[in-house]
Amino acid sequence: MKALRLTSFGGPEAFELCDLPRPVPHAGQVLVRVHATSINPLDYQVRRGDYPDLVPLPAITGHDVSGVVEEVGPGVTAFSPGDEVWYTPQIFDGPGSYAEYHVAAQGIVGKKPSSLSHLEAASLTLVGGTAWEALVVRAGLRVGESVLVHGGAGGVGHVAIQLARAIGARVFTTVREANFEFARSLGSDVLIDYEKEDYVDAVLRETGGHGVDVVFDTIGGDTLSRSPDALAQLGRVVSIVDIARPQNLVQAWGKNASYHFVFTRQNRGKLDELSALIERGQLRPHVGAVYSLADIPLAHARLESPNNGVRGKIAIEVVPSGS
Repeated sequence: MKALRLTSFGGPEAFELCDLPRPVPHAGQVLVRVHATSINPLDYQVRRGDYPDLVPLPAITGHDVSGVVEEVGPGVTAFSPGDEVWYTPQIFDGPGSYAEYHVAAQGIVGKKPSSLSHLEAASLTLVGGTAWEALVVRAGLRVGESVLVHGGAGGVGHVAIQLARAIGARVFTTVREANFEFARSLGSDVLIDYEKEDYVDAVLRETGGHGVDVVFDTIGGDTLSRSPDALAQLGRVVSIVDIARPQNLVQAWGKNASYHFVFTRQNRGKLDELSALIERGQLRPHVGAVYSLADIPLAHARLESPNNGVRGKIAIEVVPSGS
């Protein structure tokens, strides 16, 4: 099979396209012909060496799969060859999705929603599961509450807006003015141009000084230390971003705020919940750009670059449509 292998930690040039043996499914596993994958910030963090102890080299990386079951191992009852499936491979536990075939435990695999293309489905598995775990499981966002989504035009952010809207929350988001219409189309109620206005001032103005119930941090930087200033009493901050340096969170004490740090876990249940939203027309991933398997280094370089012009996700077509 063709696969993109990471041979050393560094820039996008650290990948090499190579031919490797096709994997074999063991008991409880399925072998999937990968039709599409996608690019996430986690992917370039792994590539540049942020988690060297967890990624033995050489390695096949990548964290999204949409494809078709090719073969099932002993004891597999949930899937049969020919089933269209989607899932996030176990993170830091074996080969990833930058390859023509992938083996996964049946417990993390879901039936792909029929209304999504493989490119769309692969653009949702990791970010969708992350947004679900952040807003539903950890923050416990409820109907009638308010939420500030940092980075609403990004991969996780554009899904989080739709999810919060489906829950029945009032949605605030920070985006560039050029992305206002995009964020509004996803269901955002209040749009904040972070290049022109301080988001804390905007939130307090729009809420009459009350603040929002939940802040979802997809950006990092000073959003952890400053987010309590935008919170209501008993508010919650949920972050999916590594803390690069110690931060003083004393402002959270006065709000009786809680902090949640999320590193998403893989299971079929979250995929099924996302599928239900898709079937009801409340969730749809946006594919902002498409690259081939061989051009993944270019996709990495683009996602890493500031002002990359991508809304939603960068998807990777592994098997061309119609193949």
